[in-house]
Amino acid sequence: MTHAALKTFALPLAVALAAALPVLASAQLSGNIALTSNYKFRGQDQDTHKSTAVKPAIQGGFDYAFGESGWYVGNWNSSVNWLPGNSIEMDFYGGIKFKAGDIDMDLGGLLYAYPGASSGNTTELYAAGTWGPLTAKYSHTVSQDYFGWAGAKAGSGLRGRNTGYLSFAFAQEVAPHTTLKASVGFTRFASDIKDSGVPNYMDYQVGGAYDFGGGLGLAAAIAGANKKSFFGDVNKPRLLLTLTKTL
Repeated sequence: MTHAALKTFALPLAVALAAALPVLASAQLSGNIALTSNYKFRGQDQDTHKSTAVKPAIQGGFDYAFGESGWYVGNWNSSVNWLPGNSIEMDFYGGIKFKAGDIDMDLGGLLYAYPGASSGNTTELYAAGTWGPLTAKYSHTVSQDYFGWAGAKAGSGLRGRNTGYLSFAFAQEVAPHTTLKASVGFTRFASDIKDSGVPNYMDYQVGGAYDFGGGLGLAAAIAGANKKSFFGDVNKPRLLLTLTKTL
């Protein structure tokens, strides 16, 4: 590259970098680690090899926000025990947050990955809106596989795509450092799964969280789901205690 060409290339590059500096300067990386007495996902225990109420799991991840643009990526992980050959769930997600009037919007995609047992891998797109203490969120499965229930990797020949999950959550500070939380969710399986006899179901969670300061928090909640006659013990209501440290 000639000196003149180098100058021609360097000028727009410098302009681009200068424009990106405010975003880079305000970018934020945060992390978290937690210990919970039982990991429930959509009301269901993620350790199916124990019948006890206490099934400890260690969890943690990180989030990276690209400044004021609203874009973000992240990763979250948890120990699990419901798939042969697998002991960890690894979630990878990314999206954008923005304001729409008085509503805080969040649009993105999420991959649930289970190393060593890819039949559980599931990909969803989601859209959420928060207005004051209320949040509504819808997640839609776009992968053929759905948590081992269906898909090519599961070997069932069934399709999990178009399974949907709708949830409503409430979170409100009711005393200094104390937040009351409640949520309800509805899983609607794709027709292939539902036609095989798997019922749609509802999950719930009610509890609270206390912020000790310094990024340390303790949450307690009762969580479970209906249709216990089909899903069994994994849908039983449990007392969940979770200690979290934000880094």
